Amino acid sequence: MAASVLCRRPLALWRTLKPSSLKTVLSVNSRGGFVFQSAWYHSRPLWLNLGNPYIPDKDSEKTPEWQKTAKYDRKLFGRYGSASGIDPARLWPSRKELDKIIAEENEWHSPLEVMLKNIAAKEKEKTEKRLEKEKLIAANMAKMPQMIADWRRGKREAREKVKEEKARRARLLAEARERFGYVVHPRSPKFLEMIAEIEQEEKKRKKLLKRKMREEQMAASVKPSPATSPASS
Repeated sequence: MAASVLCRRPLALWRTLKPSSLKTVLSVNSRGGFVFQSAWYHSRPLWLNLGNPYIPDKDSEKTPEWQKTAKYDRKLFGRYGSASGIDPARLWPSRKELDKIIAEENEWHSPLEVMLKNIAAKEKEKTEKRLEKEKLIAANMAKMPQMIADWRRGKREAREKVKEEKARRARLLAEARERFGYVVHPRSPKFLEMIAEIEQEEKKRKKLLKRKMREEQMAASVKPSPATSPASS
């Protein structure tokens, strides 16, 4: 039942279609019969009125400017030939246009020798860049152990500095608790004043120590040595 219905439907479709409108009909053998497939492709025709071709009037103001150019004349001659009434001798490029074409060809379509030279120059530049990059990588790899050691030393110094800062803060808090008799907050004005006083005392002590060391150096330079004292007497 289903096979017969499937077979009758393409036949009914074939009867309803007009032969003039059906461009291409392909028959495909299926399990239920023949199935007709049509290709509805309409190619665009090229209308060439060779008996009375359209030739624009270049003297008329109604004619567009692009139809008055030599490019459009070449198009007309290529489409209609001698029926266009155009002299083919006028279609050749002028000396200026020919020089422009030659210059464009030399720029975009260089001779083989020039192209090979350009390729060799690009390959040389690429090789030089690669060698410079490899040289830079080798130099950096040679510096890598020292850079790692410096990084580790910096991390170690940072940890030691943090540790020293914590110990100093704990020492100052203990000193503040001993001075004031109670626990002082690190941001309280009393604690900050105490830190300022301690820093001033440390600066004075360092200054006195530097002065003492300088006086000792001057005294050692002025004092005569034992080897030169008998000669002077």
